[in-house]
Amino acid sequence: METPGLVVHGEAAPFSTALRSLVNNPLYSDVRFVVGQERQEVFAHRCLLACRCNFFQRLLSSEPGPGVPGPVVLSTVPAEAFLAVLEFLYTNSAKLQRHSVLEVLTAAVEYGLEELREVAVTFGLGQLQERCVAFIEAHSQETLRTRGFLELSAPALLPLLRSDKLCVDEAELVLAARSWARVGAAVLERPVAEVAAPVVRELRLALLAPAELSALEEQNRREPLIPVEQIVEAWKCHALRRGDEARGPPCRRRRGTLPREHHRFLDLPFK
Repeated sequence: METPGLVVHGEAAPFSTALRSLVNNPLYSDVRFVVGQERQEVFAHRCLLACRCNFFQRLLSSEPGPGVPGPVVLSTVPAEAFLAVLEFLYTNSAKLQRHSVLEVLTAAVEYGLEELREVAVTFGLGQLQERCVAFIEAHSQETLRTRGFLELSAPALLPLLRSDKLCVDEAELVLAARSWARVGAAVLERPVAEVAAPVVRELRLALLAPAELSALEEQNRREPLIPVEQIVEAWKCHALRRGDEARGPPCRRRRGTLPREHHRFLDLPFK
């Protein structure tokens, strides 16, 4: 029986440094890219890209013709993000910058680079969340009807329900929150009220008219969603009409809140 050979491991750092020196280096390059709106020329090495990434393997699978091959145009990815992707492909590491991490994330998703995608999401989580919230604020009604909304986690849903800039009325938001909780309850096999508990406190029930609040209270008896004391607080705002108890976030209108007669007693209009 043949004795297994000895595997020798060299130092990783010099190897990585050597490969990094080839990023965007015309030396021995056999493929050129024209990248981004700025149409920056970027040099790369076909065999390395193909063996590291299925996207580039498919893209570069055709044999280059005679003469100098033409450049591959990738106009949708900014040059800085594309160079970060190349650095990751060449060295299995990349230095990310906060101002371009979302573009790197987009490229990583498009090119199927799962490891880079996970790192980019973690690094750019705050900025990514801000952009997602801003998009949903501008397209609130369409977003609430999507499957993606129903699949949001409670921590992801909280910043949305806390936003004053949602372009949706509170009655619709309550219905959307109930649908979200029903889906979560079915998946997790837990009661609807238990699933909804982390987020329903952010619903602004005092914005609903008395008839709407009564209907919600009746539905809540049949299918508990909102704590009874939260509904009581909403009725309290209606009863007091003026004073500190009728001010603050629970009574503050959102951008999409439809006007109701009692709103003149609540907080100032949305600014």
